[in-house]
Amino acid sequence: MSDPQLAVLVQDAADRMEAAGVFFGHGTDNALDEACWMASHVLALPPDFGPEAFSLPVAEADRVRFDALLQQRIQTRQPLAYLIGESWFAGLKFRVNRSVLVPRSPLAELIVEGFEPWLPASRLRRAVDVGTGSGCIAVALAHYYPALEVDAVDLSAPALALANENVRAHGLADRVRLVQSDLLEALSDQSYDLILANPPYVPEASMKTLPPEFGWEPRCGLVAGEDGLDLVWRLVVQSAQCLAPHGILICEVGEAAAALDAWLADEAVTWLEFAHGGDGVFLLDRDACRRVAAARTP
Repeated sequence: MSDPQLAVLVQDAADRMEAAGVFFGHGTDNALDEACWMASHVLALPPDFGPEAFSLPVAEADRVRFDALLQQRIQTRQPLAYLIGESWFAGLKFRVNRSVLVPRSPLAELIVEGFEPWLPASRLRRAVDVGTGSGCIAVALAHYYPALEVDAVDLSAPALALANENVRAHGLADRVRLVQSDLLEALSDQSYDLILANPPYVPEASMKTLPPEFGWEPRCGLVAGEDGLDLVWRLVVQSAQCLAPHGILICEVGEAAAALDAWLADEAVTWLEFAHGGDGVFLLDRDACRRVAAARTP
């Protein structure tokens, strides 16, 4: 009997994951892409391998490894990124473990394609990634903007240790500085052209409704109080002090978008749109952040 083609294994894996009710959203958004990601890992193929690869035969040893990974994914409902110890963000590979969220954010599109018209690349000299986790946003910023100095902030020591590994793996230790801080508290004397953040924003009640895959991630990276804005409002207030005159804050709030709109009803919040999917990302300039901060000052 000849070895099965990759196309057969991938389609069978996709069918089995769909039948088992596996949730996709930690690096892929559908069963077929997830099965292809498994295949690229097991067979050491490029992550974006072309159609010609589907006709490749899969040796018995590789098929056994592939099936074991598939079974583990289905039975444990652990995100694939944790099972293989790596993930992709903005076209770059990162080490991941359960001390950080699996990289996923529409912010990748902004990093790759630029922040115009709000912030021209010529004015982007210093940036800070708040809640850096694996370091994916900070590393991507430094990678795509070779003249940019980036601070990467997180409160979690294990997250910063992992971020340090990723920073060094990408050869960016000279331009990405890791800082342990509660949001921007340790950086109140700094000035940034760009503050980029994907903080915890899941409302407490929503945590109970999330698929099992989310249970493998650090809770502190997801939940943020009753309306999901416990950290976001603090970040907006802190940004008022840390933004350069032309600086901007870009922050992802996901399902807490409606709550943020209600909270900032008197401000002209810019909600960003994405060609490749994603929503719940807002932009405020320094003046808006200062007005919010002033309104919250006792």
